[in-house]
Amino acid sequence: MGTRNQDKLNWLQRSLPEGLIADATWLEENGYSGALRKKYVAHGWLDRVARGVYRRPVPQLPQQQAEKRVPWESVIISLQALLKANFVVGGRTALELQGFAHYLSSAPHPEVHLYGTNKRPGWVVKLNIKSRFVFHNAKRLFPNDVVMDVENEENDPLVRSSYVRQTQGKWDWPLVLSSPERAILELFDEVPERETFHQADMLFDGLRNLSPRKLQPLLQACRSVKVKRLFLWFADRHQPPWLKALDRSGIDLGKGKRMLVKGGKLDLKFNITVPESLDGDR
Repeated sequence: MGTRNQDKLNWLQRSLPEGLIADATWLEENGYSGALRKKYVAHGWLDRVARGVYRRPVPQLPQQQAEKRVPWESVIISLQALLKANFVVGGRTALELQGFAHYLSSAPHPEVHLYGTNKRPGWVVKLNIKSRFVFHNAKRLFPNDVVMDVENEENDPLVRSSYVRQTQGKWDWPLVLSSPERAILELFDEVPERETFHQADMLFDGLRNLSPRKLQPLLQACRSVKVKRLFLWFADRHQPPWLKALDRSGIDLGKGKRMLVKGGKLDLKFNITVPESLDGDR
């Protein structure tokens, strides 16, 4: 192998850690043509996991090699750190990863919820992944300029309140996900269509250590009147220790009634309809 080709292989091995994903566009932009990618696959330096999608090979059992199964965490770390796509793990999935799964269900959920402002990469659906990605438009709940703006997190209280980093497996690049304070607001956006009042109630009972300093800018910036009213309704119901530290005067709860449950009861304080009972799923 010539010196130039060896340099390109060395650069790829430094820049693409084992198991992480790169699409053909990223490889082309960094000087790896289709012919060169084909050569790397033939020599075992790249693994083609789907059309136009590659990863650095990782040691696997023969059955795993045949299936070409891709861990979902490696896909998201690749999107965030390598491909610079604006997606973070949020909602239910972020809460599960931060230890709240026992309040939600007995096992990890098969869906992975992602929040961002970029167009969903088409190649993601081609991958052999156990979980299913559910993409959400982050602008629905928060100003789009704060999504993944981690470069300014020291100067922006909303960014500081929004994200945490969590190391996954052997990768040096951490997974960026919504903080519990942001993730619970994202989950409430799914009530009652995809998440039940009963599960939200069980979950909220365990959120006694949230930070009011993080909640305040998130609640003030949140665009959904429904989400803010639901959050404060559950907070009044459970009376967590951080509740007294919130300044409700800065939280816009809008006007008018919101019917969230057909046949439910109207809560006059927050003007939302809620279930008559939270003892079971509604």
